[in-house]
Amino acid sequence: MSQAVGNTTLAYARVWHKVDATDRIVGKLAERIAIVLMGKHKPIYDKSVDCGDYVVVSNASKVKVSGLKEKQLVYRKHSMYPGGLKETPYERMMATKPWEIIRHAVSGMLPKNKMRERRLERLKIFVGPRPNGIYNANVIKRWEDGTLKAPRERDVRKWEEGILPEIGRLERSKARMLERRKMEARAMNGESI
Repeated sequence: MSQAVGNTTLAYARVWHKVDATDRIVGKLAERIAIVLMGKHKPIYDKSVDCGDYVVVSNASKVKVSGLKEKQLVYRKHSMYPGGLKETPYERMMATKPWEIIRHAVSGMLPKNKMRERRLERLKIFVGPRPNGIYNANVIKRWEDGTLKAPRERDVRKWEEGILPEIGRLERSKARMLERRKMEARAMNGESI
């Protein structure tokens, strides 16, 4: 039994997730990334503690938007001087700075508090197919289909055959329990095991 009280250091360890943004919708992708940056996918989540993970996004230039947003979406920023409003349409932003589209969407999904900038620092976005340098070595989890955890190959084969892994595990545990009971009954009757 563990003697540790409360959440341990291992519980707060940060994991690196890799996301491929090819043909993904910006809003849904940003929502999933924001959840991981905040740490809401962990059982130790607390809104006052920064317990989120790192996210590495690749293929940022291949992200999609739904509806007529390609024509209608405009990104605005202001220099805080009179006449300092700059407007950039989506198409030009995609051609010049596609990483800013994802960063802007994720920033809008995060809570507006002191931890927002710190969480955004853990978001690494790359235009190309794979991250450069040390980030590629840090990645532990990959989101190939948009889920946090990809199924194992043997489970996929069983699902295709119509056998669910959970049902197989339950059947094996029931068989072991029956075997144990038979052995206990033999031992009670004095029979050899």
